[in-house]
Amino acid sequence: NPMPLHIVMDVRRIRDFGIGTYIRNLTRALSALDGENRYTLLVRTGEMDQVEGLGKNFQPVEVSRDDRGLRHNVQLTGFLRSLKPSLYHIPLNSVPWRMPRPYVLTIHDMSTLLFPGRRDFRHMLHEERYRRGALRAARIITVSDATRRDVESVLRVPGERVSTIYSAPDPSFTGDKKPGDDQILDRYSIKYPYILYAGTIRPRKNIPRLVEAFAVLRHELAQHPTYKDLKLVLIGDEHSKYPAVRRAVALTRTEAAVRFLGFVPLDTLRVFYRNAELFAFPSLYEGFGLAPLEAMACGTPVVASELPSLVEAVGEAAELVNPENVFDIARGLQDVLLNPERRAQLAAAGLAQAGRFHWDQTARRVLSIYQEVAGNNLNK
Repeated sequence: NPMPLHIVMDVRRIRDFGIGTYIRNLTRALSALDGENRYTLLVRTGEMDQVEGLGKNFQPVEVSRDDRGLRHNVQLTGFLRSLKPSLYHIPLNSVPWRMPRPYVLTIHDMSTLLFPGRRDFRHMLHEERYRRGALRAARIITVSDATRRDVESVLRVPGERVSTIYSAPDPSFTGDKKPGDDQILDRYSIKYPYILYAGTIRPRKNIPRLVEAFAVLRHELAQHPTYKDLKLVLIGDEHSKYPAVRRAVALTRTEAAVRFLGFVPLDTLRVFYRNAELFAFPSLYEGFGLAPLEAMACGTPVVASELPSLVEAVGEAAELVNPENVFDIARGLQDVLLNPERRAQLAAAGLAQAGRFHWDQTARRVLSIYQEVAGNNLNK
């Protein structure tokens, strides 16, 4: 039997949207799979409760909350070196400047590079750090082949150092409506059919066009017996930072019909997923489509963009639309709402599609990469 490995994993973003799902489920699945190797988890101060219930071979260590800033980078890399592990795993591309090696890096998407907010000096530094972080990694895990192609072409990382390993929906997402669901929806005063979007509200998520498409749809359905009071529920991070979404709501006069809920806890999010008429995800760019898969796991029909990365996730189980075209988004929403056969077919196909992805498989493949990297390192 080879010596047990010691793996250090940065789990400070365990509460983030999307990335949190990845970190939480990967650590749980590794814990269920691997009782041999030692894991040290870097946890933000005050968040130890986020990593409860893992195996005895998982040791959480509190580190400072922030993962930015020079002082932090210097202190952290010193601390990392002192742990003397076999390897490190950084679950998103935020690699400290003097990161000790070998490390495995997960890249979820290339949005910060492909869609920078500003092209200033700070962005240049970020880009440089991003490239360096990727080029110095022993192995890069990408969450889709679309992202893998981006990593190879944009960052020019040799293909043999990059592997696609799919994520999966959180196993707690299921379609069974529970008696308590109505109370939770009541607490948010929701008593009507709604279309749901969940995720961050960044510009590439295309929420202003979703709002415009929703306005077109409301106009079409103004006399509809079931859908005349249709609402759009947006769950995600603070929307106050994104005036474009507010402007779209004001211009389309949909204030009374669009609900911003900000961040909601996981248990509440599940209730919103499974009680929605449909889940709308007209994103302009994604690394992989985890949110639509989670909606599918809840038995909710999905309308999503025809992006290669999203199609990799949703297969043929979603109604696909052109995200650049408001009227095509509206068409997709309307076709799914008004056609009961299509809804039933999408719900069934969605459940089957979501069932093709498992955290257990993800963890097995990640573990084999750990073993490979640690083995290569010994042979040097």
